[in-house]
Amino acid sequence: MINLYGQEINKLTKLMVEEGQKPYRAIQLYTWIYEKRAQNFDEMSDISLRFREVLKEKYCLELPKIFLKQVSSDGTIKLLLELKDGYKVECVLMRYNYGCAACVSSQVGCNMSCSFCSSGILGKQRNLTPEEMVGQILVINNVLKEENKGQRVTHVVVMGTGEPFDNYDNVMDFIRIINHPKGLAIGARHITVSTCGLVEGIRKYAREGLQTNLAISLHAPNNKLRDALMKINKAYPLETLMPAVKEYEEVAGRRVTYEYLLLADINDTKECAEQLIELIKGTKGYVNLIPYNETNKNDYKRSSGNRVHAFLDLLTKGGVTATIRKEFGSDIDAACGQLKAKADDL
Repeated sequence: MINLYGQEINKLTKLMVEEGQKPYRAIQLYTWIYEKRAQNFDEMSDISLRFREVLKEKYCLELPKIFLKQVSSDGTIKLLLELKDGYKVECVLMRYNYGCAACVSSQVGCNMSCSFCSSGILGKQRNLTPEEMVGQILVINNVLKEENKGQRVTHVVVMGTGEPFDNYDNVMDFIRIINHPKGLAIGARHITVSTCGLVEGIRKYAREGLQTNLAISLHAPNNKLRDALMKINKAYPLETLMPAVKEYEEVAGRRVTYEYLLLADINDTKECAEQLIELIKGTKGYVNLIPYNETNKNDYKRSSGNRVHAFLDLLTKGGVTATIRKEFGSDIDAACGQLKAKADDL
């Protein structure tokens, strides 16, 4: 059966026309699914009984099931969701003063094998479909509804498990579904996609005509260090990555965010700060400094608070706009780089 949660509006319109329906039927379904939050086709009272039977026979509205829910002391919620084939994937709800942000996974596992990240330990099992990504947000919205606070997801970051540009087409459909005014109506400026540096994806994304945000997982200011931290750098070294970033800024007209995870005595030195300033000179991007969340899977240590602020001060004095990312859910392994489903969960 075709899950309607995974149908981008143009594809849904085509499906409806193939069913002998008028094109407007797609918008009508979006309205019921996303605005009115219909849970089944019987609720769709302005659709004929005959076509509702067709929908029941050939289509479905299925969401992932909550396998495990964890709540942090700071109010962050991490959900381990079970997919239709039994695989499991994590997503996170983070609460800000400006709204509720969902951190969404794009793959089951990850093939990028960044040495500091727990998400890629098991390797990529498969890509997530658009409905499985949309489903993460809808399940989070249901959790918020249960809290009876009238809140919904207002911001989305595709920064969970997986490399989004390694699942490019499905991620683009996902973005268009959640951004559509009759879909989840999440503003483009409230959607961020993070990549470890797949250059072809960056160049393609620049031409999508989207006003969403792009984040580059940089984490090192030179090739030697980035080679050690991120295997992807051997395929796309900085001499290849940075021109693609500049091309993105020029074509898309959007600035990027450079994510920079601070590892004690590895990439948090004065020399690294100076190299980082030089590396991103001439781009419009800014740096998001991320204090490392230690795991028992490697020997990396968290930079001290003094070292983090000293690094920030060096960047600022060098003319680089930089911030320190606020941490969420570290006590439930929901913070940056900690998302992973255990082997027996998958």
